Amino acid sequence: MGISKLSFDKILEKGDIMIIQIIDNSVRDEVAKFINKNANNGTMVSKGRRHKIEELPGFVVFEKNKITGIVTYDIEDRACEIISLDSFIENRGLGTKLIEKVTEVAKNVNCNRVWLVTTNDNTRAIGFYQKRGFEMKAFYPNSVSYARELKPEIPKIGLNNIPLKHEIEFEKQI
Repeated sequence: MGISKLSFDKILEKGDIMIIQIIDNSVRDEVAKFINKNANNGTMVSKGRRHKIEELPGFVVFEKNKITGIVTYDIEDRACEIISLDSFIENRGLGTKLIEKVTEVAKNVNCNRVWLVTTNDNTRAIGFYQKRGFEMKAFYPNSVSYARELKPEIPKIGLNNIPLKHEIEFEKQI
């Protein structure tokens, strides 16, 4: 199965049609505007690398002509890093479906793992990834202080009033 066959899915969910589409030129401008408005000002930092989310490959979910989910990734050296995953309608399986789409792409280009980094304050994401078969691969103590040099707007206090200090790497072998 090539990437072109992965580019478009329709899912009937609770009477609504959700369309999962590859981020291509037909939606890139709309996705970029949405990311810059809603998702970390369009920049992510992981393991000391700065990523412009709007420039990355990925998938976008539209429901009733509105963006309800986005995943972006970067493939390097037979490994696929999930850079961002945002589901704006939670508990409907959308995040899981987006991970599955990225995993399909990774398999098709012969990657041997899918991996990502999250921060110590993101306890919901930590549980989410573990439930989907991702294993904790590495812990980077105090790495967020370096990330703040690349992205100064990263707060010192994160989700649930937890000090935002560390990165945790998760991976899933494929």
